[in-house]
Amino acid sequence: MRSTYRAILIAYRVLPWQNISKIQRIYTKNPPTAKAVPPPLGKEAFAFVDFAREMEYSYWQVLPVGPTGYGDSPYQSFSAFAGNPYFIDLPTLIEEGLLSVEDCNEIEWGEKPETVDYGALYMGRREVLHIAYKNSKHQDTKEFKEFCKKNEYWLRDYALFMAIKDSLGGQPWQEWEMPLRCHEEAALTKMEQKLSEEVGYYMFCQFKFDEQWNRLRKYANRKGVAIIGDIPLYMAMDSSDVWAHYDLFELDALRREINIAGVPPDLFSATGQRWGNPLYRWDVMEAQDFDWWKRRMTISAERYDVIRIDHFIGIVNYYSIPAESETAMNGEWKKGPGEKLTNIINEVVGEGKIIAEDLGVVTQPVVDLMEANEYPGMKVLEFALDCTPDNPYLPHNFTSNNSIAYIGTHDNETLHGCLSGKSDWDMGRIREYFGIGRQESVEDALIRAAYRTHLHTAIFQMQDLLGLGNEARMNFPSTMGSNWQWRMKKEQYEKINVQKYQTMAWMYRRQNRNPILPEEEEEETKEEA
Repeated sequence: MRSTYRAILIAYRVLPWQNISKIQRIYTKNPPTAKAVPPPLGKEAFAFVDFAREMEYSYWQVLPVGPTGYGDSPYQSFSAFAGNPYFIDLPTLIEEGLLSVEDCNEIEWGEKPETVDYGALYMGRREVLHIAYKNSKHQDTKEFKEFCKKNEYWLRDYALFMAIKDSLGGQPWQEWEMPLRCHEEAALTKMEQKLSEEVGYYMFCQFKFDEQWNRLRKYANRKGVAIIGDIPLYMAMDSSDVWAHYDLFELDALRREINIAGVPPDLFSATGQRWGNPLYRWDVMEAQDFDWWKRRMTISAERYDVIRIDHFIGIVNYYSIPAESETAMNGEWKKGPGEKLTNIINEVVGEGKIIAEDLGVVTQPVVDLMEANEYPGMKVLEFALDCTPDNPYLPHNFTSNNSIAYIGTHDNETLHGCLSGKSDWDMGRIREYFGIGRQESVEDALIRAAYRTHLHTAIFQMQDLLGLGNEARMNFPSTMGSNWQWRMKKEQYEKINVQKYQTMAWMYRRQNRNPILPEEEEEETKEEA
């Protein structure tokens, strides 16, 4: 990462919108009434890669792609290893003969294409993917058998976990009967036999996700676009990982949390953020040579070209909150594994493939560890808009180029939303500091400012490139009910003035210089990847 000097595109909710009408024109002469299909790993995603390349972007950063759990947050996943079945491309399954257009059109996907309806998505996806599973003959294929063998560490536990959960009406595993709650093999074998059909279904979904994701990533790489993945530091309590590997987490004999993760009071919350994730038993993990982390980073490195570790500072110092506390105000800082873990990460992933999310309470040991590993951190320009001279997020205070310039993140307001709340005095200071003339919008000027910093990489949320307000904000920390719902439509990014960004890429030496590989070299590239 350190040697690169590029512009990066970040697109939230992972993939653009696709309409089934396109499929109908391809597959039927007399198409039924079109209905909107949720974002897939299909043609629209490939088209977005082409768009990123045209914009001269070298990377596409995505949110975590694991199956979402409580609150629909991608940072509270049912698994550190599994992929989200919501992203499986239905048109591809139609092409493979596993679904019909009518199967898809009978499902209600939600009323608004720009907003994710998780309830409708949950019900609709389950229905059509079950149809595809029943029509599939994958069980005896070489590819499926190899997939199962390669992923045996987590696949069975995840599939069984989800099947049991479904059979119990979605109950968290801590409410299961003790033999199941305690992951006793006899109880597991009995449930695996009883729920064999559902276990097989969840394995099928992972097989298809993996197949389609790899196809997309290889296409992106062939176009010279790398994918930056995002992984949360902690696991959701209600996850197959905590259930199956309870000894690695701070749980008591009844599998209840002892201490949980979060952060102390900050700009986002006066009472801190109580995330609820169980903390790791770092001593136990070290005694096992960080095997779980090795496996987690191995699959992450296979899925992404670069990996952003969310809440990286928790590797050095982590905030421990007693599980019974209602807020994060009564926690304490404790020492994490530090270089013991980063050494393992580097061994598995390789050099130059980690981004450290270093926002929050950044102590000197955090800085030292990042510098020792040459991990780039984050400089968020929205944090600089008070324009006080000593603000560390103002460009003149950047002491190294080994950081990444962000306008904002998934936890921030959109740029337009942030600026709309500023006073005339604040806007005057912003215009003065960034040298914004009256003919240029502040939004455009701040994007330009990120381009022209000496930091080796600049990242932009699609909401900001589209000039959207807080109606498109992705997440409001410490709240539930309206987060993670924004979805980009293809017609939105097609209206972007591509030439403007191409010119900025040329002017500030941020062009994508990676070659586009010829079609005939794709198979050879797949083997090398």
